[in-house]
Amino acid sequence: MSKTLSLPIAVTMGDPAGIGGDVMLSAWSRRDELAAEKMLPPFFAIDNPARLSSLARRIGLHVPVQEISHPSEAKDVFHRALPVLPQALTASVVPGQANPANAPGVIASIERATKLVQQGEASAMVTLPINKRVLHEAGFEHPGHTEFLAALGAIAGQPAPTPVMMLACSALKVVPVTIHLSVADAVRALTGEAIVHAGTVLAGALKDFFGRPSPRLAVAALNPHAGEGGDMGREEIEIISPAVETLRAQGIDVMGPVPADTLFHPAARDGYDACLCMYHDQALIPIKTIDFHHGVNVTLGLPFIRTSPDHGTAYGLAGSGEANDSSFVAALRMAAEMVIRRERSQNAALRAGVHA
Repeated sequence: MSKTLSLPIAVTMGDPAGIGGDVMLSAWSRRDELAAEKMLPPFFAIDNPARLSSLARRIGLHVPVQEISHPSEAKDVFHRALPVLPQALTASVVPGQANPANAPGVIASIERATKLVQQGEASAMVTLPINKRVLHEAGFEHPGHTEFLAALGAIAGQPAPTPVMMLACSALKVVPVTIHLSVADAVRALTGEAIVHAGTVLAGALKDFFGRPSPRLAVAALNPHAGEGGDMGREEIEIISPAVETLRAQGIDVMGPVPADTLFHPAARDGYDACLCMYHDQALIPIKTIDFHHGVNVTLGLPFIRTSPDHGTAYGLAGSGEANDSSFVAALRMAAEMVIRRERSQNAALRAGVHA
């Protein structure tokens, strides 16, 4: 990052029994090293200060925790202590032991971070991993994190945005068109409209946030050998190819459908900026194989910037001091870079308007 953020990044609590706190504390403890590498923008946590202090002692990290009353205090505090906007929890936390009693605090942390970003008091949000099952046991009505954020981002009187999930690392960006479905259900759910929506949102995001003024998209086939002309399935003929033509008609540079087994080797990746995949594992297997520890989950199509580490709660590692903070650091850095590129784009548009 060649430019610093004017506002800090809000980091949500995530499941307090998972590794979210571990990786956040670890990243802050390495702040000088990472800042020298321009990899760690200032952030603040929306969390329980006592929990974080206790966890730091448990995993053997010297991390002073300082309560703040407003995000504006975070940048001054960050160099000497982890800034924490206090969020109460109902029950005590035992690392590795999920507790639905703490779901209200987890949800409130997400809601508060979203509001702060929407109000211009934080530049972006990084969400730490949640356990959807635990939240659902406590009455959470949304399928997951992304759908909840879409509802929070809705403008009164208008339908909620339909977000697009992108997984990104330095070598690859992928978007699964269908997400948390069985393979059988994903095939039934796949539509041309969903492919076009994902492709349109992805192309716009590559322009606005990732420095690709003329983005190149690849579209993976669903079936082996792209269906072999219909012998191995007709989805390529009836759903995917028409969607690709619609995207081309919008002026998007797109190729496909391409057999998925030929799309992810280094030479193939040189031919596109991001790939649309038809189902969850078709997207996540290649990115986790290429760069397991540095993958970032980015939600596109929201009225604010949200990234997340590309891993789950990892209860088995929680409180052990062995959790890898690389994906969290990458999520922070990507959020900051997206903010900076968006500001540059907006400033360029304003200058163009002045000189028009």
